[in-house]
Amino acid sequence: MTVLGPRALNRATLARQFLLDRTDAPALDVLTHLCGMQAQEPQEPFTGLWSRVRSFRPADLDALLTGREAVRTHLMRRTVHLMAAGDALAWRARHDTMLRGRVLTTYRDELAGLDPEEVAAAGREAMADGLPRTMAGLVDAVADRFPGRPRRPLGELLVAALVPMAQLPPRGLWRARAGVRNLPLATWLGREVTPPPPDGSDPVGRDLVRRYLAAYGPAASADLRAWCGLTGLPAAVKAVREELVTFRDTRGRELLDLPGAPRPDPDTPAPVRFLPAFDNAILGYQDRGRIIDDAHRGLSVAGERVALVDGRVSATWTMAAGTLVVTPLRSLTRAELDDVTEEGRSLARFLTDGTDDRVRVLTPGGPAH
Repeated sequence: MTVLGPRALNRATLARQFLLDRTDAPALDVLTHLCGMQAQEPQEPFTGLWSRVRSFRPADLDALLTGREAVRTHLMRRTVHLMAAGDALAWRARHDTMLRGRVLTTYRDELAGLDPEEVAAAGREAMADGLPRTMAGLVDAVADRFPGRPRRPLGELLVAALVPMAQLPPRGLWRARAGVRNLPLATWLGREVTPPPPDGSDPVGRDLVRRYLAAYGPAASADLRAWCGLTGLPAAVKAVREELVTFRDTRGRELLDLPGAPRPDPDTPAPVRFLPAFDNAILGYQDRGRIIDDAHRGLSVAGERVALVDGRVSATWTMAAGTLVVTPLRSLTRAELDDVTEEGRSLARFLTDGTDDRVRVLTPGGPAH
């Protein structure tokens, strides 16, 4: 069986994530291909799309959200994701058990003895008037039915697990500073969440396997599980296995992939790319060694924005007083510094609506570049 090293896996990931070459595809098509984007920090998907889509404009994403073609909702790993509306409706029921289990486990003491079905019914009744509510407002509407229960756990159970919710604009719009207002997903999108099939089959699970590999493969079953948070996918993997090709990584893990998916030459040059906080190009794997060193793995869950140099996480970045500040995690060559600066200027112009392109690169042990 062919062994794929970290560099081969890196280039495959970059190609499928549109980080090796930007795409001209519309933002909705990119969002669909990526199986959504993690988005608990509302402004971060703008950078994620800018790094992947040529000529991306913030208005493109704003239009998708206000036009209800994309939606912010709790899904994979119980995190807020920016999803194509059709995927959110099709996949939500498949995630219900995981979402419920994670909230009930997190708040096992606070929610002990509570009947989730009774809470869900109360939440749906409270939202039946079609008016958006904050989590606090929803808790206010049901609290008298569950006296003595802590507000935060009860609210999270409702909005993140029991009642499929959309987070409404203006939250998630370009430069908007808006709190979360929730409305049932079906109400906002005008279509019901797709129910599980009555025959017990798992078409969504099979779709998730194929879609994940198209955007993240080659990957192990453990990577798939880490990405979506679902534990019940072995049967789905088994059902589509004959469609797939297999490899090994240098740890001996079996990797699954779609036969025609891109697997570029490991020596393919990789341009500098700036990623937002919590980008799934990093978080979408159990073994993240293809893109980030173990020594820096904590950055991927700490909300640090990172820069890829030669395809790997090699710096963090932030905006400070209109200047893009880059902090390398290793010594960069002069050519790499120049590439980081050039791409950083483009990003700075994007983030400042074209008013500034200042970049400050801090070199390890030396002055800024």
